[in-house]
Amino acid sequence: MYDDITVILPTLNEARSLPILAGYLLRKYPGIRVIVVDDGSSDGTRRKAMAMAKRNKSLRFYDRKRYGLEKGLTNSIIYGISKSRTRFVIAMDADLQHPPELIPKIVDSLRSGCEIAVACRSTVVGWELYRKIVSKILISIGYAVLIMRGSARCDDIFSGFFGTKRSLFIKEQRLRGAAFIGPGYKVLFDLLKQLPAGSVKTCSIPYVFHGRKYGKSKAGATQAFFLLKSFLS
Repeated sequence: MYDDITVILPTLNEARSLPILAGYLLRKYPGIRVIVVDDGSSDGTRRKAMAMAKRNKSLRFYDRKRYGLEKGLTNSIIYGISKSRTRFVIAMDADLQHPPELIPKIVDSLRSGCEIAVACRSTVVGWELYRKIVSKILISIGYAVLIMRGSARCDDIFSGFFGTKRSLFIKEQRLRGAAFIGPGYKVLFDLLKQLPAGSVKTCSIPYVFHGRKYGKSKAGATQAFFLLKSFLS
């Protein structure tokens, strides 16, 4: 049973992939909870999420645009975790780039005492050369920031697919909320930089990262700006 797990799915125009992923999670992992947090989709994502929530009480949907809340993937994940009630939470993208088959390994790591279990991209498939180069440069800067701060680290500090103890995340976000760059998209990095090295047990689960099947990437200059802001906060 997975009744101690909530999966947080932040969405922005994921109408094609969300039903596939959410349906898989609910069928495959009995007792699991799924929270979908939408950030202003215009492609039918909200309609499909609401329909799924009506059919299955294990899935809840929150429309942040309806309440006029600040946009951003990190903001969506923070909001979703605040609405969860299980011991553990797992954040993952809704675009099918993160394989849901890794959920059992992440859960096993958390239940075995790991406080942050990270799905780490051992190989990236489908990225252009320039994107790989830019990514490596930013990752190197990120590691340098964490080392200089004496912060916790893992094998993939920018992973968007990770699990943690709900209480740990809530505590750090409430204590140091300004350090979490809400409009940004590297919430794991924002969490790690607040934790002293050796203060938490991190675990790594490697996987092959593939390109999107549906939709468009949100990566761009704006997100790069917020990442640089995260480096300095």
